[in-house]
Amino acid sequence: MVIETVLFDLDGTLMDHDAAESDGREYDRAEVLEVWHRLERREYDRYQAGESTLQEQRRLRAAGLAAHLGLGPWPDGRADAWFEGYLWRYRNGWRAYPEVPQVVRELGATRRLGVITNGEGGIQRAKLHAIGLAALAPHTTASGEAGCAKPAPEIFHLACRALGTAPERTAYVGDRLDLDARAATAAGLLGIWLDRTPPAPGTSPPADVPRVRSLAELPALLG
Repeated sequence: MVIETVLFDLDGTLMDHDAAESDGREYDRAEVLEVWHRLERREYDRYQAGESTLQEQRRLRAAGLAAHLGLGPWPDGRADAWFEGYLWRYRNGWRAYPEVPQVVRELGATRRLGVITNGEGGIQRAKLHAIGLAALAPHTTASGEAGCAKPAPEIFHLACRALGTAPERTAYVGDRLDLDARAATAAGLLGIWLDRTPPAPGTSPPADVPRVRSLAELPALLG
């Protein structure tokens, strides 16, 4: 089947979220980064599932990091203030991965492009503008506006309808195997896993979805 439309995840796929987070945090140890990523994924996934509010998940991430660092329990006010400072530094670190502009230009010459992201629409579109991908902002489906979130098939179908494309003629690429690639596949799209981690000895790619190590591999994969 010919792929007419390519949809992307944003954080960790088009935008170097980890690098921006390194600018946002006050602590740079690798072990702290691992804890912060674990807190982010756990609390943001709970927020997307409707188990907490946006502000509550931010507080839980800040308080969880403080507890890990031995700073004691943080009241809501202190957690809110720390997270506001984090967000200011994080926004200053927004940037695309090096290969992204060329890949977007190349694919955009022959295909429709868009974004599906679990996040608040205003913030996510601001990221696209900041990293030089403003043309994708009007074609962005954000969970905060859609009323559904990845991995639910509804958000993939909603994005396809918005761009006037059939799921079977649409590819979706993201950096999380289950939340992105496999969820897109289950929704009837061509799900592609972007795995930027260095390959470990003895590991093999998943059998159910294509894997790329860089977005620069996409044009050749899609033909």
